[in-house]
Amino acid sequence: MTSTTKTATVAKKTATGAKFTPLADRVVVKLLDNKKEEIRGGIIIPDTAKEKPQEGEIVAVGLGRVTDDGKRIAMELKTGDRVIYAKYGGTEIKEDGQDYLILRESDILAKYN
Repeated sequence: MTSTTKTATVAKKTATGAKFTPLADRVVVKLLDNKKEEIRGGIIIPDTAKEKPQEGEIVAVGLGRVTDDGKRIAMELKTGDRVIYAKYGGTEIKEDGQDYLILRESDILAKYN
């Protein structure tokens, strides 16, 4: 019964962002693209040539990893944290025109204070 209550809490937090709840030690990250596109000399850089962003905002957090002896390890991250993540980690998802990434907590390299 306790885990059901916690899952409902996570689902409420995702109401402002993604429409899904990550499992175990995974997080859903909304991709942020803070780089401004510069056009010099009339050259337009296509989206396929742009570098993949490595910054995002966490919109949903799983309940944490379960150890071999059945204990749950709480997540260090929370909804709203701005993070830097591994360049090629995670699974990309597009929902309502917004790009999201599902990552394991271990794929998060740092968070902004």
